[in-house]
Amino acid sequence: MRKHFLWVTMAIFFLSATILSWRSDGANRSVSVKKKNVAFTTKELFEQYVNNLYEAARLKEAGLAFNVFEKAVTGYTNLKLSHLVPQSSEVLTVVDFSKSSREKRMWIINLLNKQLVLNTWVAHGSGSGQEMANHFSDANDSHESSLGFYVTDKVYNGKHGRSLYLDGMDEGFNGNARMRSIVVHGANYVGPAAINEQGYIGRSFGCPAVSPKVVNKVINTIAGKTVLFINGNDESYYSKYLDETGPLNLMASTDTSFNFTKF
Repeated sequence: MRKHFLWVTMAIFFLSATILSWRSDGANRSVSVKKKNVAFTTKELFEQYVNNLYEAARLKEAGLAFNVFEKAVTGYTNLKLSHLVPQSSEVLTVVDFSKSSREKRMWIINLLNKQLVLNTWVAHGSGSGQEMANHFSDANDSHESSLGFYVTDKVYNGKHGRSLYLDGMDEGFNGNARMRSIVVHGANYVGPAAINEQGYIGRSFGCPAVSPKVVNKVINTIAGKTVLFINGNDESYYSKYLDETGPLNLMASTDTSFNFTKF
């Protein structure tokens, strides 16, 4: 039952929104007005849900900006409703490349337990900048990081040792992740030693590389169809998974058999 917690929570939110709409509209209101009120109420409830997670996991204290976390949870919810991650998936990873590489800018959160599992350093691509990541690309051989939502896949052993495949969900921004071999792996240039030596951590060829000291924990925690969101300062970035009305729209357009009683 615990593994369905998030689905149950969201189901309660959506059902509550519908009930509130029925009560406020009255019998003589049109269906279109009801739908408008449902969307508005659901948005409020969703924001409360995100804020509750943010405070319970003490993410502000860990340096994760609320607006970035809200984006990540919105995409996570839409990816679940799109059946691109399993119902049992509880883990969300957030990387914020708007922060200096001197800072711990990767957060792994267990949304079921409302706990921050790990906050650590993560590298950006050498083509994206030195201390700060200022440029992003999905082009092969660009050595730049790619923004957007990813779904983790299988673990494998490659030239960097134990590594984790990533599949980009945002075409035009990270859809070439597999072709570019953008993966999670360990790298000696990530961590305090590199910061002490040159003022910032080393850079990858575009992979979100982490310290060898934590790579196994990272991979073990997020492998197997969990959501990873990479944020950055790029006004051109857009994702359909950031649509605030996504949960309701996706239920209507991609899963007409959706039924609250399933949960």
